[in-house]
Amino acid sequence: MLESFIVYLFLILAILLLVMLAQKLKIAYPIVLVLGGLLLSVIPGIPLISINPELIFVIFLPPLLYEAAWATSWKELWRWRRVVSSFAFLIVIVTSFVVAIVSSAVLPGFTLALGFLLGGIVSPPDAVSATSVLKYVKVPQRVTSIVEGESLLNDASSLIVFRFALIAVDTGHFIFYEAAMSFVIVIVMGILVGIGIALIYYAIHRWLPTTVNIDIVLTLTAPYMMYVTAESFHFSGVLAVVSGGLFLSMRSHMFLSYRSRLRGSNVWSTLGFALNGLVFMLIGLELPTIVNELGSTSIAAAIGYGVLISVVLIITRLLSTFGASVFTVFISRYIATADNRPGWRGPFILGWAGMRGVVSLAAALSIPIHLTDGSVFPQRNLILFITFTVILLTLVIQGLTLPLVIRWVNMEDPDHPLPIPLQEQSLREKLAEKSLLILNTDHAEKLKTNRHLQHLKTRFESDKFHCDNAEQEDYRQIYLNLLEKQRTLLDELNKGNDTDESVVRRHQNLLDLEEEKLRSRFDGEE
Repeated sequence: MLESFIVYLFLILAILLLVMLAQKLKIAYPIVLVLGGLLLSVIPGIPLISINPELIFVIFLPPLLYEAAWATSWKELWRWRRVVSSFAFLIVIVTSFVVAIVSSAVLPGFTLALGFLLGGIVSPPDAVSATSVLKYVKVPQRVTSIVEGESLLNDASSLIVFRFALIAVDTGHFIFYEAAMSFVIVIVMGILVGIGIALIYYAIHRWLPTTVNIDIVLTLTAPYMMYVTAESFHFSGVLAVVSGGLFLSMRSHMFLSYRSRLRGSNVWSTLGFALNGLVFMLIGLELPTIVNELGSTSIAAAIGYGVLISVVLIITRLLSTFGASVFTVFISRYIATADNRPGWRGPFILGWAGMRGVVSLAAALSIPIHLTDGSVFPQRNLILFITFTVILLTLVIQGLTLPLVIRWVNMEDPDHPLPIPLQEQSLREKLAEKSLLILNTDHAEKLKTNRHLQHLKTRFESDKFHCDNAEQEDYRQIYLNLLEKQRTLLDELNKGNDTDESVVRRHQNLLDLEEEKLRSRFDGEE
């Protein structure tokens, strides 16, 4: 027990160092973590790591999906709902079908059912990988929104395909209309279960006497309740978490206090970072175990099969995204669409942002060793190795080249012609103008005598006044210096006995919040 704890403690420290290296090199951290895990796995003395698929599906997947749902803009998701739905469901099914045809024709011993099983495993792209790349380059918001929206739903569709293919391999029977009906039921009931559980949590948050800590712990339990409840009825746990998370995130201002939102956001941000880091590191560390279980298939042949399936996936996704663009132009003649002329640039970026990740590996690892009749599950080890190869190649090749592709494509933002800093300035001016109007009309008498209201009015007038870059930089530097001097003074005051330390800490927190607001305004830091 102690040895396992030390190993995972070492892994956490290694993850932190590798993420810092990724930030220094401006490379998406999932790529560095997988490669770092590979390097660590070949160091003598490092114990073999074997990922338990239950660990991924039950412990890691619900909170990661829940955090993604809370961070997703419902406005953007609804705006691009047709594109997101086609990517998350139709393209996943098409990809599974293509992989099934190619693998059953080329890979020795592969049946069509095994091909669909492999297709269901490797069809869903991983959003964490894509969004971690996109944050280092300038890309239109619509691209990020579609990638994030797709990732919320494609895991569910791919795992459903995987589930039906697993049954077909085990029983040797596959009835299309029964599978199609079950597919719809699994999706619809998964969504309803998620929303039902979300309504219960909404009621608890809103009408029971919760505290900040209780609110945060409740949010930590919510994704597990949604996932486990849906899966226990054989519905989609993924869609339950996503739908429940979206339902609650849209209404968070109605049932969470500002303290719960602030502290909860920090907790979830840290938790998501740690879980994602650990999962991608474990993917790299899993290689020796996968190679040891390869069996009679040579490593060279297995690598060749993995490269083939990776190429098939990349080409299929690119063709699918361009096909979606062509279909959008056609269907725009009959129905209203968000963009009736998507062009080629956006689809090309979306097609290239198809890196695979943790869900694919967890699904492959969850394949049983034996069929229900006791015989060995066919081609299990080869499927595992191909899945790992696909993850590695798409992460490294597409992940490292995606920034170059984005710069080469040079896509202008058709939705937001103003840069983000100018949008922020415009928003501040509108808020200040509205606030000044309320102060001057509704509170004119109190404004004449109340110095605090006069100071507030001055702040709003400052926000309304647009400063040039030099003035803004002077303001930023001087204000940061003042905040640091105030911290020094608080430390000095804390040495005496006149001021309680809890009061000092409260003011230190206020200074931290003030610096966060300042840096968010001028630096764009998160």
